Amino acid sequence: MSMTLFDSPSFANHEGVHAVFDEKTGLRAIIAVHSTARGPAVGGTRMWNYASSAEALEDVLRLSKGMSYKNAVADLEMGGGKSVIIGDSRTQKTPELFAAFGRAVSTLGGIYYAAEDVGVSVADIAEARKVTPYVLGLSDGPEASGDPSPVTAEGVFRSTLTVARRLWKQDDLTGLTIALQGIGHVGGYLADKLHAAGAKLVMTDVNTALLAEVAARTNAEIVAPDAIYDVKADIYAPCALGATLNPQTLDRISAKAVVGAANNQLATPEIGRILFERGVLYAPDYVVNGGGIINVASELNARNTGGAYDPAWVEGKLSRLMETLDEVLERSASEGRPTHEIADAIAEARINAARAEKAEQLKAA
Repeated sequence: MSMTLFDSPSFANHEGVHAVFDEKTGLRAIIAVHSTARGPAVGGTRMWNYASSAEALEDVLRLSKGMSYKNAVADLEMGGGKSVIIGDSRTQKTPELFAAFGRAVSTLGGIYYAAEDVGVSVADIAEARKVTPYVLGLSDGPEASGDPSPVTAEGVFRSTLTVARRLWKQDDLTGLTIALQGIGHVGGYLADKLHAAGAKLVMTDVNTALLAEVAARTNAEIVAPDAIYDVKADIYAPCALGATLNPQTLDRISAKAVVGAANNQLATPEIGRILFERGVLYAPDYVVNGGGIINVASELNARNTGGAYDPAWVEGKLSRLMETLDEVLERSASEGRPTHEIADAIAEARINAARAEKAEQLKAA
């Protein structure tokens, strides 16, 4: 028996799921809108060569719900959504494809804003922008927020300091060893910040040329990709692929804390519970890496107010996010519950409060 959309465990009360097709360009995409309780749904567009449309659907539903939580935890006036384009981003991209995607986004009338994600560049989003206002993450114009990576890295860095204060009662990272997995967009900026704060770095990446370059300037030790799990480190920083905290790696990681930029670090929620029971402090990924979406939100904010990109607004939201991280860690300790469950509870409470308020307004109207 084949499963229908509503039976999928990932369906999670989505407000809308839109399958879009354009014959001329071959566009096949799914746009998932999880929640608009706190504002328009915002989330990136991923272009991936999925093995099946079922796999694409599963991915977009999970990511879309994740964005609702990430945006709520960052206290942004945005809901959560996500889109996936089925196809090979290396061979099947055309300006026409992204124009067709932009037109599809426009049919939703502003309940969803797209931005770049895996396999999609700022240039691709710029193509969509020619036909729809409902995209974010632009590189030019007064409201443009540009590359979100430096802001993401700053958030991960501050999260690392928050954890260091809690576990080692110190205000910098002197004497701490950090195993850094992935030094791409975010990881490179992060490496520089960690190094400047006194951390000893052990790093890996599949891009060996870039790895050598970053290691040289941060005085880091280089290890093979799979060896990163066996490094004797105080903090493990996953900044590449998701689900690296899984049954195969769990017993190899000796770190006392996990603080990284990667999305979906826990292979399953159960892994978060095991880490908690073992006394490993897991800083929830979507709290730690929320700097990027805050940067994107500043663009929506600028557009709504007719203003320009405002670094002070971004800084205020980032500081508030770090207070939320502190609250997550504090409550995890006092309530004896895993950090990922506390973060989810905070996000859900904020989404439900907004939903209730919206319902009241509808009644009053």
